Amino acid sequence: MLHIPLWKRIVIWGLCALGLLTALPNTFYTRVEKHNDAVTAAERAGFETEAQAADRALWPDWLPSGLVNLGLDLRGGAHLLAEVQVADVYKARMDGLWPEMRRALADARGEIGGIRRAPSDPSELRIQIEKPEAMAKAVEIADGLASNVVSLTGVGQKDIDVTVDGNQLVIRLSEAERAATDDRTLKQSLEIIRRRVDEVGTREPTIQRQGDNRILIQVPGIGSATELKELIGTTAQLTFHPVLGRGTDGNAIAKPGTVIYPSIDDDENGVFYTLDELPVVTGEDLVDARPDFDQNGRPAVSFRFNPTGARKFGDYTAANVGQLFAIVLDNEVISAPRINQHIPGGSGIITGSFSVESSTNLAVLLRAGALPAEMTFLEERTIGPELGQDSIDAGRVAAIVGIVAVVAFMIASYGLFGVFATIALGLNISMMFGFLSTIGATLTLPGIAGIVLTVGMAVDANVLIFERIREELKTAKGPARAIELGYEKAMSAIIDANITTFITALILFALGSGPVKGFAVTLVVGLVTSVFTAIFVTRTFVVLWFDRTRPKTITV
Repeated sequence: MLHIPLWKRIVIWGLCALGLLTALPNTFYTRVEKHNDAVTAAERAGFETEAQAADRALWPDWLPSGLVNLGLDLRGGAHLLAEVQVADVYKARMDGLWPEMRRALADARGEIGGIRRAPSDPSELRIQIEKPEAMAKAVEIADGLASNVVSLTGVGQKDIDVTVDGNQLVIRLSEAERAATDDRTLKQSLEIIRRRVDEVGTREPTIQRQGDNRILIQVPGIGSATELKELIGTTAQLTFHPVLGRGTDGNAIAKPGTVIYPSIDDDENGVFYTLDELPVVTGEDLVDARPDFDQNGRPAVSFRFNPTGARKFGDYTAANVGQLFAIVLDNEVISAPRINQHIPGGSGIITGSFSVESSTNLAVLLRAGALPAEMTFLEERTIGPELGQDSIDAGRVAAIVGIVAVVAFMIASYGLFGVFATIALGLNISMMFGFLSTIGATLTLPGIAGIVLTVGMAVDANVLIFERIREELKTAKGPARAIELGYEKAMSAIIDANITTFITALILFALGSGPVKGFAVTLVVGLVTSVFTAIFVTRTFVVLWFDRTRPKTITV
C-alpha cells in the first residue's frame, strides 16, 4: 500500500522548513553580516554604540543569523607568509639563564675567582672565569643547572650543552632543546595569531604552519595586508616598571640596570622615562583585559592579574604610594600614573590617548598574549573584493547552467515526476546551505564545485528510482504497487553509490587541507541532503499527488 504515516510527513516537512529557515539569512547576506558584526562587537566591548544598534536592527534577533562564510577566493582579503625568528627565543633563553648562572657560580667564587659575562653570539652565553685551572668546577656547576628536554624526541637529553673555550665557559641550547623550542615557538605563535584574528571578528581565517619556521595566514574579508600585519605583527609585551626619572633627552644613555623608553601619550610628547630594567609584574600574569572608560569618560583598558601577579602588584603599590608607576607596551610607555593608594585584588585600568577602536584592539592583543618571537613577513598580498566577485559570478553562472540543464533533462525525460524531482532539488540546495550556515562552514570555489556535483548526485538517485518504477509498471499490479516497488528496489543502488562517494569525501577531508577540505565538506553535506530529498521528499510529493488524483495508469 502506497502510504506515508502522518508523523513521518510532519518530520519530513519540518526538516524541509528548518532547512529553508536556516538558509534564509544567506539571501540577505550583507544585512545579516552587519547584524552579526554589531552583536559580536557589542558583546566584546561590553557596550553598544548607536551605529552598532542601527546595524543590529537590520535583522531580527529571533530569526537564525548563521551565514555560509565566503573564502578568500570569493570574498577577497589578505594573504601573509610570515617567518618566525626563533633566534629571538634562543637569545631570551640565554639572557634569562645568565642571572641564575651568575648566582650559582658566585657561590663558588672562592674556588673559581671572579666571573663576568663576555660578549658572544646572541644564541650562546659566554662567561669568563678568573681562574682557568678551576674550569672543571665551573663546568660542573653549570651542568648542575641543566634540566631534561620536555619533548617526546628529547627524552633523557639535557637542555643545555656546556663547553670550554680558553678561559671562557660557553653555554648553548642542545640540539634536542633547539628542536623542542622551535616546535613550541611555532605552536604558540599559531595559537596567539589565531586568537588575535578570531577575537577581532574576521571570519574563518586559514592559519597553518609551513615548513620549520613559517606560518601561512589568510583572512577573508579584511581590508588589506597592512591592516592584518598591524593586528598580528605586534608582540604586545606588557610590563609594569618603577619610574626612576623622566626627561626630554631621547639620546641619554641608560645606566646599568635601567632602561629609557619614550612616552606615546599625546599629553607627553617628547617625554622619556627612565625605568628600572626589571619589571614588577608582566603581561604573563594577565588573565583578562577589556575595553572600558576612565572616570572622565575617555576610552581605557581595564585589566586583571592572576593570584601571583595580584600579590606582586598589590605589594608594590602598598610600599610605593605616591610614586610613579609606568605601564609599558612593547618598549613604549603608554602611561605613568601616580600610585595614590594600595591597589589590592590585582585589577586596574590603563589610561592614555585611546580611541574606542584602539582600546578594543589593545584589549584583544593583551588577552591573546605576547608573541614569543618577532615575525618577518616574506610575502603579502591583498586580494580585492572585485576578484572575489568575479569568482562568485563565474561560480554562479556555472551552477545556474548546470541546474537549468539538469532540470530541463529531468522534466523532458520524466514529465510530472521530473517536476517533483526539480522541486526536491531546490529543497536539497536550500537544506545544504542551511546546514552549512549552521556549522559555520566556509565556501570556496572548490566548495561550489562540490555543490554542483551534489546536484548531479541528487538527480542520479531520482533517475534510479524513476527508471525502476518504469520497469515495475510492466509487471506490477497497478501504479501504486509499481511506485512502491520502484522505491524499494532502487534503495540498495542509491545507498551503495552514496556510501562509496561518502567514504571518498571523508578521505579527502582527513588528508586534504584548505580548498580540498571545503570541497569535501560540501560534498558530504550534499550527499546527506540529496539522499533525504530523493528518498523521502520526492516520495512524499508522489504519494500526495497519487492520493489526490488516484490515476488508473501513470506515465513516467
